[in-house]
Amino acid sequence: MDADGRDVALRSLEERTAVVIRLLVVCSVGLALVVAPGLARGRAPLLGALVLATLGYALVLAVAEWRGRRLVPPRLATSIDAVLALVACGLTGGAESVLVAILPLVVIAGAVRGGVVLGRLGALGLGAGFTVAALVGSDPQVPVVDRSLAGAWWTGYLVAAAVLVGVLLRMLERQYEDAAESRAQARAEHEAFLEERDLRARLLAAQQARLDGVRVVLHEFRTPVASLTALSADLAADRLSGAARETATRLLAEHARHLRDMLDGLADVAVQEGSPLGRVRERTVRLGDLAVAVLDAAGVPPERRVAHVEPPDAAVRCDPQRLRRVLTNLVENAARMGGDAPVELDLRHADGRLVVEVRDRGPGLPPGQEGLVTAKGVALGERRGTAGLGLWIVEALVAAMDGELRLVAREGGGLVAHLELGLPAS
Repeated sequence: MDADGRDVALRSLEERTAVVIRLLVVCSVGLALVVAPGLARGRAPLLGALVLATLGYALVLAVAEWRGRRLVPPRLATSIDAVLALVACGLTGGAESVLVAILPLVVIAGAVRGGVVLGRLGALGLGAGFTVAALVGSDPQVPVVDRSLAGAWWTGYLVAAAVLVGVLLRMLERQYEDAAESRAQARAEHEAFLEERDLRARLLAAQQARLDGVRVVLHEFRTPVASLTALSADLAADRLSGAARETATRLLAEHARHLRDMLDGLADVAVQEGSPLGRVRERTVRLGDLAVAVLDAAGVPPERRVAHVEPPDAAVRCDPQRLRRVLTNLVENAARMGGDAPVELDLRHADGRLVVEVRDRGPGLPPGQEGLVTAKGVALGERRGTAGLGLWIVEALVAAMDGELRLVAREGGGLVAHLELGLPAS
């Protein structure tokens, strides 16, 4: 609830409290007349009619207030209460009336509703009215001087009560203002704390992104650099000839191109200071060529390769560097975990979607570890204790490409990495 809503609720509570007090006062006067008929001073019918009329007036205001309606403005209601109380004092003995005790309640209500100045003026007017009631309504045996003194005394008392209520109201207002200022200051300090915390979180996130970028690059450079080292050593030692030499030369060119793409991605990280995955660079690539390049990059020997592309001449427009990184990581894991068993790579493109499955015959994953294994820094099985970045990189790349990766147990043992990407046909 906002401040305006709280003010409305408080005013409604104040008016309902005034309604209840009015009813209690009227009922107490009626009960007093029943218990002590002498209070009426021989004017019982007239005073009874006044009490019944006042009770009806109080009930009407109470019902209207409880229904959310206000028939009489609060200040006017206080003025009516004052007139009724003065008439009751005049009818019950004037200067000697016990109903004079009602007047301080009226003064308090007037000071609260009308403010300091109107409250004091109202108290002065109410005192003057009581002086008139004392002079007119007192018993004949009461001296005029006593009547005048009673009126003066109660006038001073009522004005003093109004002054005291005004002082208390000012004290409450100052406390309310101090509390509001304290709340505003606390809110400003809290907002400043939140801004500082958000800034610190953004700085830490940026620092973590840069660190992740470096770790991703180090991890992703490992495979092509190792392959380049082995191939260049074989070529330098002249251990390859014929078809093997041609294959090695082709792989050198592909690894060099892959390294160039990753260096471009690293440059993007340096410029953007954001994702460690780099910028998207789309081009058309044949899935058959991609499958061969992935199996070569992952170091899977020909006798352990089972590749299938559907349709055989399928070509898609995508970021081949990202897709190759994903598939190379998955095939590397499958080759490492599957021992001497074949690694199956299945690529299907239809209806604008690319579905890839990498299947192995390794030990699979322990139950419940399918989601955990893709977390950063997690390595299971024989890779426990390593950096644990491979599948985390895969998941990050798949998410960046709006794809979906699922790791499911393979029937007969092993694991199936099921990848789906939404890619338009070239």
